[in-house]
Amino acid sequence: MNDQVKVAAIAQKSDAADQGLLGIIGAIMLGAILLFSAGFAQATVMHDSSHDMRHAMAFPCH
Repeated sequence: MNDQVKVAAIAQKSDAADQGLLGIIGAIMLGAILLFSAGFAQATVMHDSSHDMRHAMAFPCH
């Protein structure tokens, strides 16, 4: 019976490590997408999208 508890504890640790790794990979992917989309976008596109977002959030920008 004690061996079953050890196996269950090892399985739970493995699941937690997999979830942590999945979060790290997701953050890296999101960062790469944001970096490359901002890096290859034209300046006017970036300005217009940020300008529109400021207005949508009722943040003064003028």
